[in-house]
Amino acid sequence: MTDHDAIDDAIDDWDHHDDHENRPPPPPIPGQLLDLIEELIDDLEGARGSALSPTVKVDRNTFLAKLRELQAALPEELRAARWMVRQRATYVARTNERAKEVLERAKELSQTMVAESTIVQEAVEEANRLVRNAEREAERIRLEAEDDAERRLAELEAVLLEITDYVQQARAQLHETLPPPPDVPIST
Repeated sequence: MTDHDAIDDAIDDWDHHDDHENRPPPPPIPGQLLDLIEELIDDLEGARGSALSPTVKVDRNTFLAKLRELQAALPEELRAARWMVRQRATYVARTNERAKEVLERAKELSQTMVAESTIVQEAVEEANRLVRNAEREAERIRLEAEDDAERRLAELEAVLLEITDYVQQARAQLHETLPPPPDVPIST
């Protein structure tokens, strides 16, 4: 009797127990799985082969029964792990897609910010240029106004000098001794 047969007998005893419906099925025993795999390997190694071919003949029904037994004995965690591996590819693809979307949004935002920054920079440069032009224009107008005021004051000064000369001459004349009045004949 092999270990495999002993395990099968124990499982059969378990199945005939009164309250087996309330109990979960026993977990697969790693040794049992290894034994099934060993039996399959032994069956293939011990199978009769053709003379010039690597093919061998095995009892199909026995081999399939052992494969199904092996499949049924695989732990649920292994099936769950297999499912998780399959889902991993989907998850990675979804995550990569989301990462691409985030990068695209970041790139667009960056370009918008750079464009806005460029617009602001250009506006500041234009404003500075306008202020410099306005300051130059104001300086030009101030200098022209000063020149005009200087010219008018010079003209006024010339007029005032003429008036001053006239006033001085008039005063000098006023202070001059007057010639005696001419004799005016009086007629009687």
